Amino acid sequence: MRGSCDADVGGTEPLSRQFGVDRGQPIDRYYIEAFLAAHAADICGRVIEVGDTTYSLRFGGAQVREAAVLLPPPGGPHATVVADLESGVGVPEGRYDCAIVTQTLHVLYGIHAAVRHCRTMLRPGGVLLATIPCITQVSRYDMDRWGDYWRLTDRATERLFAEAFGADAVDVQGYGNFFAACAFLRGLAVEDISPALLDDPDPDYHILTGVRALAPLVTA
Repeated sequence: MRGSCDADVGGTEPLSRQFGVDRGQPIDRYYIEAFLAAHAADICGRVIEVGDTTYSLRFGGAQVREAAVLLPPPGGPHATVVADLESGVGVPEGRYDCAIVTQTLHVLYGIHAAVRHCRTMLRPGGVLLATIPCITQVSRYDMDRWGDYWRLTDRATERLFAEAFGADAVDVQGYGNFFAACAFLRGLAVEDISPALLDDPDPDYHILTGVRALAPLVTA
C-alpha cells in the first residue's frame, strides 16, 4: 500500500546530519574501534596517525614509543608531520612501524597515489591500518572544503591496496549489516540501539571496510 512504510522510514529528514555524533557515538566509529582493537598488537613502536593521537594511545598504549600526528598543509599546532598524502609532498620515508589512517582516503581524489604514499611512510614490515566508508552519507564538512569523493566496496578496497602493497600483504574486513546501515543513514547513534544488533556482519550492507596492509620486507 502506498505510504504504508512512511512511519518506518521516518520522513525525508534524518535524525542527525552529523553521523549521529550529536546523539552519542556514531555507528561507524563503533566499527572503526572494533577494527583497531582487533589489530592493537600492530600499534607499536613509532606510530603516525592522521588528525591526532587518540587511537594510537588508546589502542597502542605503552607499546607506542613515538606518537606522531599527520595533518595536511598548512598543518596545525598539534601536527608532528605536515604532509600531502595525495601529492606526496612532505611524506616521510620509511620511518614508522604503524600508520593509522581512518576515514581519510575517501576525501582525497587521488586515492591511488594516497595509498602509495601511506606505504612510503612505513619501514619494511610496517603496518598500515586504514578504514574506508562504503554505505554512508556525504560528509558536508569535507565536501564544502576539499571534497568527498569515494565510497568503496570491500572488493574495490582489496584491489586498491593490493596495487600498492601486493595481494598477499593485504587483509580486508567489512563491517556492518542491513540494520546498522539503515540506523546509520537515519542518524542514530550507538546509544540509541542495542549494540548486539551491530555485530552480525552482512557482506551486502557494509558501512565501512577495515584494511591491514603490510609493507614488504627488504630482501637482500
